[in-house]
Amino acid sequence: MSALFSSRITIKDPEKFRENLDKSKAIAGQHGAELLASATAPRALAGNPAPHQMVVVVRFPTMDALNAWYDSQAYQDLIPLRLEASEQEITVYQTTA
Repeated sequence: MSALFSSRITIKDPEKFRENLDKSKAIAGQHGAELLASATAPRALAGNPAPHQMVVVVRFPTMDALNAWYDSQAYQDLIPLRLEASEQEITVYQTTA
């Protein structure tokens, strides 16, 4: 079963965010990642307005591949840049179908 990585993002530094995004995508691609969605300007249809500016959803072939990407030294080295560039709520899901 594949795995999904979802991040709700508030950007603090656009230049650093772009740098982090480009580097993260390159590393994730080495682990079979496929970008499913990158969207901005959320609008609440029900409930409270979204407190974030952007959402990104990425599919990995397996949860093991997702974990290998996230735990890789190359990605771990990017985490300080991610923290400078943005605030993110990151969730992973194991697909069921």
